[in-house]
Amino acid sequence: MQFTRFKISACAAALLAPCVATADDAAEQMVQDALPVMHYTCASIAEEADGDEAFVVAVVEKMTALSLYNRQINIEDHATTEEEKAQLREAFIAALSEGCAADKHALLGGVVDNAVKTTLGF
Repeated sequence: MQFTRFKISACAAALLAPCVATADDAAEQMVQDALPVMHYTCASIAEEADGDEAFVVAVVEKMTALSLYNRQINIEDHATTEEEKAQLREAFIAALSEGCAADKHALLGGVVDNAVKTTLGF
């Protein structure tokens, strides 16, 4: 999978922080950080993580930031309170789990993107 040059927003946590475009250098760094993890499938990330939930979260955060940026989504347009953000997070995790359950060999980046779409109603 090949990416063109992006201006990518920095998200503190998947579907929790507002996303705002950053300078080209920061955007390029985010792309460079995400590219090495784009090969994971649902099965391969679970295998490599070997129970390390923090590793999985870090990978999913990178993929989610790309999805949010590509769709020009600002999470604060969808959730402003902690309760609303928690509901989005739960819906996102459920959609992510369903996507991986449906096809454990699916590329995780695609499952993450579909989970973003489903969670936000796109």
